[in-house]
Amino acid sequence: MADPTPVIDDLRAESEELDLLVAELNPGQWALPTPAPGWTVAHQIAHLAWTDRSALIAVTDADAFRALVGKALATPDSFVDEGAEEGARRTSAELLAAWREGRIALDRALREAPPGARFPWYGPPMSAASMATARLMETWAHGLDIADALGVARTPTDRLRHVARLGVRTRDFAHTVHGLTPPAEEFRVELVAPTGELWAYGPEDAPQRVTGPALDFCLLVTQRAHRVDLALSAVGPDADRWLDIAQAFAGPSGGGRPPKGAPA
Repeated sequence: MADPTPVIDDLRAESEELDLLVAELNPGQWALPTPAPGWTVAHQIAHLAWTDRSALIAVTDADAFRALVGKALATPDSFVDEGAEEGARRTSAELLAAWREGRIALDRALREAPPGARFPWYGPPMSAASMATARLMETWAHGLDIADALGVARTPTDRLRHVARLGVRTRDFAHTVHGLTPPAEEFRVELVAPTGELWAYGPEDAPQRVTGPALDFCLLVTQRAHRVDLALSAVGPDADRWLDIAQAFAGPSGGGRPPKGAPA
């Protein structure tokens, strides 16, 4: 049984780094548009706060979480945007306080979770480590949207190993959500970490392969960049198709980002 502490620690670090980026923003900066259509910086933080709260409820009160799932099923195309919109209407001070309080409470709940426990989610049930991984992935990805809005370049860290691993593990999910049958065979995925280390997944002798920078793979599976703008290579038709549909996040298939230079 994997110890969830390392990924919970990395989730905390990722959240604190993003907090430093937004803590001193002025009202005009909170209102800046981000690459997500219709979402400002405030919407991005509101979404993180909303999802952290949902995760906290899933970890601490399964019955209450099932009620949240019922609301989501009633409005599947709008419940995420509605949650972000509601939070974005708060003042920046209120929004920051809610985000901080929620993520601290979730951090505590994940650390105190019984070993082996699994919690309900909008997809399959999750362990504490999986829940923390999903939250880190979202915090990193939405943090990128905020950095883009502010014109800030964020330095990638080896915390991306969690996002990369999640991207590999969701290969079959990405096919299913697109109505496709997942490939029967495993792929070999070899990614170069920000520090230069090689992160490898799958059989070494697998005939179908994906290679490239870990950062680019993480941008792909979070749909923060179009494939044509990334230095990823695929060998084999199934591996090649995967790079066109990859997604590490729950829910329906996303539209992704257009290639750089594409008409708006």
